[in-house]
Amino acid sequence: MSDSVATPLDPTIQHYLDYLRFERRLSPRTCDGYQRDLLDYSRWCDEQNISPWEQVEQQQVRQYVANKHRTGLSGKSLQRHLSSLRGLFRHQLREGKVKSNPAEGVRAPKVQQKLPATLDIEQISHLLSLSCDNPIDFRDLAIMELFYSSGLRLSELASLNTQSIQHNDGLLEVLGKGQKSRRVPVGRMADKAIRNWLRIRPEMLRNDESALFISQRGTRLSVRAIEQRLQQRALQQGMPRHVHPHMLRHSFASHMLESSADLRAVQELLGHADISTTQIYTHLDFQHLAQVYDSAHPRARKNKDNR
Repeated sequence: MSDSVATPLDPTIQHYLDYLRFERRLSPRTCDGYQRDLLDYSRWCDEQNISPWEQVEQQQVRQYVANKHRTGLSGKSLQRHLSSLRGLFRHQLREGKVKSNPAEGVRAPKVQQKLPATLDIEQISHLLSLSCDNPIDFRDLAIMELFYSSGLRLSELASLNTQSIQHNDGLLEVLGKGQKSRRVPVGRMADKAIRNWLRIRPEMLRNDESALFISQRGTRLSVRAIEQRLQQRALQQGMPRHVHPHMLRHSFASHMLESSADLRAVQELLGHADISTTQIYTHLDFQHLAQVYDSAHPRARKNKDNR
């Protein structure tokens, strides 16, 4: 059993987590991440005999980050720890419990970004050329088509219900991060695969399960089961690499951007709150971003006559 379960939480941490859960409506998984980070910081403060929240100074936060870096924590993990601290102190500041945010201005070591792997269009076509002979085949093909068609997160696809699909409009209602809903288009091939699956779905249905994708037991297909099915189908289709849902989401974004060069549209489709996330996600570098801006923005275009 973890420390967070075995012992009562620090009241300051508990208060902030309640705010994240009930006001911000963040997912349990996200809140668990904040809790782990904040508990780690609180334990370090106890070891240093300093107060973790009241009268803490920026230098102490810098010392914490330096200590974690020396123990081998990656730059990406340190950025997450700092984000958790900034959020808590920002909340404390709004409530008048601290006079400043000591985590502001503290930076983690730079992270060397790894570009996510993608499948090219030919590989996608081969993966989706699955022949269907039974209900499981129809279900798995609909799952893969929908991942690539609409760029869904794994959790988003797993949470879909039959009423999420709006066939007449060609749209899908998705509940994303932070319980934010968005509508995304469903492509022609994905719509066809889903219709075929829905026709055969009653053969596997038990009781009144509302989930769009169900197991052989008639219950909602879990996140882990979807991952396993995709991996198995990729092997069955002779794919040259490990295929996972995130790869299909990224392939969707990359192919959309290559065709449209519309970064904002791709941002909306992916459900990204910050366009910088989309920029990283779709392999764009800043030079390409500048070219898009120069060619598209009315106040950026150069007048050839004035050159």
